[in-house]
Amino acid sequence: MIQVTFITNAGKVVSVPENSNLLRTSIREQGGIPFKCGGGICGTCKCKIEQGLEHTDAIKPKERKHLTDEQFRLGYRMACQTFVNGNIAVSWEPRKTAAVTAAAAPASAETANVATESPVNAG
Repeated sequence: MIQVTFITNAGKVVSVPENSNLLRTSIREQGGIPFKCGGGICGTCKCKIEQGLEHTDAIKPKERKHLTDEQFRLGYRMACQTFVNGNIAVSWEPRKTAAVTAAAAPASAETANVATESPVNAG
């Protein structure tokens, strides 16, 4: 088993088998890497391999559509396209959440109801 450290998520460390997809690991283990499509189309899962870049697989063509050669040299990858074969530490730019956006804007009755609705009743 190898270790993946999610630096931006308070340094959370998880163990995964070799050749694990970084985004799938993040989703399964609640690592926190942001994503939308999960398939290399949107570029949302851009992250930086801070340690262990040599333990990632080859850069994919889909990554080249979103990242520059300079970003690759600095350790940036797209989590959905990256498979890990040794210990790594990864960071990313935190996304602004709806809660942060809502806190900055005046609350309406509709947003207040959504915020207090329980997950059982949501849907």
